[in-house]
Amino acid sequence: MKTQGSSSSVAIVTGGARGIGLGCAKSLVSKDFNIVLVDVLDNELNQATSALCATGMHAESFVADVSDFQKAQNVVERILERYESIDVLVNNAGTPMPKGLLDISEGEWDRTIDVHLKGCFNWSRAVVPSMLKSGTGRIVNISSISAYSGGVTRAVSKFAYAAAKAGILGMTRSLAKELGPSVTVNAVCPGAIKTELTGEMLERRSAEFTEGISLRRLGTPEDIGEVVAFLATVEPNFITGQAITVDGFQWIT
Repeated sequence: MKTQGSSSSVAIVTGGARGIGLGCAKSLVSKDFNIVLVDVLDNELNQATSALCATGMHAESFVADVSDFQKAQNVVERILERYESIDVLVNNAGTPMPKGLLDISEGEWDRTIDVHLKGCFNWSRAVVPSMLKSGTGRIVNISSISAYSGGVTRAVSKFAYAAAKAGILGMTRSLAKELGPSVTVNAVCPGAIKTELTGEMLERRSAEFTEGISLRRLGTPEDIGEVVAFLATVEPNFITGQAITVDGFQWIT
């Protein structure tokens, strides 16, 4: 059995072109993983891949919409042509949805669920057979503190996003039971993280947000990446089915 984080280990990060996904990829590269990035943002994906390759580790990327079931199957098949197994899957891809119940369309609701929740299903379904075959694997799903608090007025995304992220927690716990002992499945719930999507709003209201965070600062993609890398590499490992909140103890949401 391979040691997690050995030079032959492979990690897939969806939504890896920027933000939390790229932060996760950087942390995994520092742990000697070969990285596969998946995203719909072609230009940003190329830039991220080049930056990771500059560290000396192998990185490659695929342009893919995580809501496409068959695309996930096809990409994973191509990855397994190069590598003997896939060791880690980080289901990170997401999309904001700031509209409330009376403003959102059916299509916008469906898209939010498809990217967040169905995306986790699609990529887990594609990757898990190879993990079970190799006898080991780790899945880390990126949820949100909104899964607990709901998407309230000041949140970047509201109820549809919160519903999708809560669904991810249910999926995490269920898959942890189903896939053990070979595969561990955990979730990370970020708080206010400054990324390309949230940066402008958080910068504008930085004092308001940080006042309600015990560590008195906004989070960074690297804060999330370090926790993901821990879950991907910790040995011996007795952690599965858990949701780890990474928010600096944020009590105002």
